[in-house]
Amino acid sequence: MPETTITPGPETLRAYRDALGCFATGVTVITTLTENGPLAITANSFTSVSMDPPLLLWCPARSSLRHDAFVSAQRFSIHVMARDQLDLAIHFARSGDDFAPVDWQAAEDGTPHLNGVIARFDCAAHSAHHAGDHTIILGQVTGFTRQAGKGLVFKQGLYGGFLEQS
Repeated sequence: MPETTITPGPETLRAYRDALGCFATGVTVITTLTENGPLAITANSFTSVSMDPPLLLWCPARSSLRHDAFVSAQRFSIHVMARDQLDLAIHFARSGDDFAPVDWQAAEDGTPHLNGVIARFDCAAHSAHHAGDHTIILGQVTGFTRQAGKGLVFKQGLYGGFLEQS
């Protein structure tokens, strides 16, 4: 396919999304405790921002029914999903408050911690910034865990992982 320069706009939204999909991202599930119980959302908009202080960001869509709960959350955990946790990622993409079929436990502060993930970052809310149709949520990392494993990757609308390296 020849290279084409396109101006983003309503009529080129699909082409813009397809171009963004060329960038592979990891898959995360963010959890928090609300007054109605535990809540989760699957997101691939996650990145490190600062080492000192340790800050991370993620970006929920403002159209999400879970948006406001996460924007107002004082604490949340970001879970980096293992390659074999696709079902869990899809589950929380569809339903944020159904923890019945999920292997998890509550942290001391009540934040849900999912088991079997390759990394977890426990965060205190730092700030939130409206940015177009999403909100940028910054969290200050208060603790983290890590274990060996391969991560779940999302690219061009598909889930997968890295090929084995020799």
